[in-house]
Amino acid sequence: MIDYLIIGSGLAGISFAETALQNDKTILVLDNNSQNSSKIAGGLYNPVILKRFSEVWQAQEQLVLMNEFYTLLEKKLNCKVDFKTPILRKFFSIEEQNNWFTASDKVALAPFLSTQLISKKYVGIDSPYGYGEVLHTGYVDTALLLNKYREYLKQNNLFIEESFDYDSLQIENEGICYKDIQAKHIIFAEGFGMHSNPYFKHLPLDGTKGELFIIKALQLNLDVIVNTSVFILPLGDNLFKVGATYNWKDKTDLPTEEGKIELIERIKEIITCDFEIVAHFAGVRPTVKDRRPLVGTLQNHESIHILNGLGTRGVMLGPAMAKALFDNIEHKIPLSAVININRFLPKGQQ
Repeated sequence: MIDYLIIGSGLAGISFAETALQNDKTILVLDNNSQNSSKIAGGLYNPVILKRFSEVWQAQEQLVLMNEFYTLLEKKLNCKVDFKTPILRKFFSIEEQNNWFTASDKVALAPFLSTQLISKKYVGIDSPYGYGEVLHTGYVDTALLLNKYREYLKQNNLFIEESFDYDSLQIENEGICYKDIQAKHIIFAEGFGMHSNPYFKHLPLDGTKGELFIIKALQLNLDVIVNTSVFILPLGDNLFKVGATYNWKDKTDLPTEEGKIELIERIKEIITCDFEIVAHFAGVRPTVKDRRPLVGTLQNHESIHILNGLGTRGVMLGPAMAKALFDNIEHKIPLSAVININRFLPKGQQ
């Protein structure tokens, strides 16, 4: 009998898998690679919600855990996946500058918003009002991370590439049985695929489609991430990742003409040079209306758990939420009420 059968190998799934392995637990990961939001994600981590100038929930704690987690993974996988890169918020007016400095005076935001106005001129961007710098930022190459981690799992016979058959899951007194696999616990980390899960499909996983480009811009000279209505992330060789759109109606992972037009318009608001679209991606982020993850255990079933709803901040949330769920299962440390799926139970049952 293994300790954990993990369904899904996106950011949520590998975060839990690695947390379990670091704690000397036995695991097996099963995935059919049908969900691609983690693979195509921008991978940015940023402790500030720039639209509203508010702190990301538990940003300090998440950053500490995230840094430890990816440092260990880079050593384990022998590759660089975490790139510490400044994020600059381009200002379009004096008013936006003033809003920035007002926000930087707030106690919660002061550690993350530099009070030094960045006036550096980047070739290809017109920026008469300069930039504000967000501190403790960067990005994780999620596609590389997931590919390398799956390779590691496969090399150690810890990965099964197939679709999960819910009808084959049997709940037993001391865990679960799935086909010929016996496990003490099963972790569902399926992203938007949760809608096919009979145990958790009642949870309000909304799903938000996002579209991204890889563009080539020969005249754009950028060594930082610029973030306004979209982000522009330098990849090297005159290539840049640009995103992302937000579509709450379309739940497919197919790129659209509508998304393409929107991204082109937003890119032209930021850069003044020519660019070529090299690739166009789309995926459905696992988002929840209250903007909090879905973490916890199925009521009256101590062996069935969920780790989902990481939304647009999976890189930051993944390690912290995996640790919270692991500590809850193994050490009975209560989950925060704002992430526990019990928040969606009728009031008398919470």
